[in-house]
Amino acid sequence: MTMHENGTLDVVTIGEAMAMFVASEPGDLASAASFVKRIAGAELNVAIGLARLGLKVGWVSRVGNDSFGRYTCQQLEQENVDHRQVTVDDRFPTGFQLKSKVDDGSDPLVEYFRKGSAASHLSVADFNHDYFGAARHLHLSGVAAAISDSSLELSKYAAKEMRALGKTISFDPNLRPVLWRSEEEMRTQLNQLAEYADWVLPGEKEGWILTGYRQPEAIADFYLDKGVKAVVIKTGCEGAWYKTAAGEKGQVEAIRVENVVDTVGAGDGFAVGVVSALLEGKSLPQAIRRGNKIGSLAIQVIGDSEGLPTRAQLGDY
Repeated sequence: MTMHENGTLDVVTIGEAMAMFVASEPGDLASAASFVKRIAGAELNVAIGLARLGLKVGWVSRVGNDSFGRYTCQQLEQENVDHRQVTVDDRFPTGFQLKSKVDDGSDPLVEYFRKGSAASHLSVADFNHDYFGAARHLHLSGVAAAISDSSLELSKYAAKEMRALGKTISFDPNLRPVLWRSEEEMRTQLNQLAEYADWVLPGEKEGWILTGYRQPEAIADFYLDKGVKAVVIKTGCEGAWYKTAAGEKGQVEAIRVENVVDTVGAGDGFAVGVVSALLEGKSLPQAIRRGNKIGSLAIQVIGDSEGLPTRAQLGDY
């Protein structure tokens, strides 16, 4: 996997990849007879989306020495995501998940088989200073933070180091309550992680769970008071609401979608749009428009990253 000519990456991220088996027919997972194999993982979706837009992206993880691990690396290769910092771990397996098929825009049912996975053994030992230091930007999500104590420690360490190096950091809370010991622990740890970020991207309900506030402005102020530069709150069919440390604020309209197929991956698509545009020097409202656009494309297909566009497909956004 080649790196940029001058040895730099645009973005580096940390996360878990899972093989994902999507039922071929709608209905109860128990009665599904056949499945289509895909790849899943919040940070992986973001890495793939950014790479499709032409950014140089590195994804850091651990996979098992098994067919799912090989499949993950093949997909990364195909998507042009740098995976030199992916460790093949002989001791633990690559996780997988089963996902029900929906075609009516409702949330699919997902069953996870990830406990004790190779990625859950990520730790500070997986932080390569030269590799991370070669990137302009770090993207973190609350999923990698949730899979284990040692993975949480790695996320915090990476955030602290990258901040010390003067890099920009984005954080998508991506709440997974079932992976945490308690909601209180989830709130405490993710809010600590958010403090390292320049840009925090919660959904409205996530913001309420994390801060106790329901109003977008109050959620934004909670993080701005901790030194974050901009907070963008996804407000569903209304689009997104933002506020910056300089006090600029506003709503950016959603893009209407006639046929919502599968809502999974919409938030990752939104992050791809916002992060890529901000790294290109676009204004925050422009970045949010791109986020809304890519999020709207992601929900019109089955699969987590299938709807993420190339630069040509994105068009003028």
